[in-house]
Amino acid sequence: MEQKAEPEFECCPPFDPTLWDNQLFNWENKKFIKDHVCTFFYMPLNFGKVMIRLDKKIKAAKAEIPGWMCLSDHTSRWNMDLYLAVDREIEGAQNTTLSGRFYCKVYEGPYKNTGKWCNDYEALVKSKGMKVKKWYMWYTTCPKCAKKYGKNYVAIIAEME
Repeated sequence: MEQKAEPEFECCPPFDPTLWDNQLFNWENKKFIKDHVCTFFYMPLNFGKVMIRLDKKIKAAKAEIPGWMCLSDHTSRWNMDLYLAVDREIEGAQNTTLSGRFYCKVYEGPYKNTGKWCNDYEALVKSKGMKVKKWYMWYTTCPKCAKKYGKNYVAIIAEME
């Protein structure tokens, strides 16, 4: 019997929105490593360099990135915190965990629609009788890979009160 190999990808793996869209997750001490990205009016300036730095730490630890999840917390127009999912603590990184009930909704389209998506997300959460405590954006692929795959999926994942 021939063993099926994992598909190869150059940069970002394809994203399957059906696994995340309209889903509620209960996370208990879900592991992440945290870093910071400089932004200019919310547009990242050094995202690639930060990801390379995090990738080196993960490879050195022989760790994995479950689901290739990288959450962004836009703390201001000038800063964004990144939370990269990991399967274990990483030496030399800022290790952190997230716990709670998290609701995810996936959107598709150009980044300029982010404001519309956020408004839709807030209305959707309210219609479900929930309230956002803290939210994150998951830009599931880089712009080059989004173009290659023909889809630009962005997931909003928020911790519910």
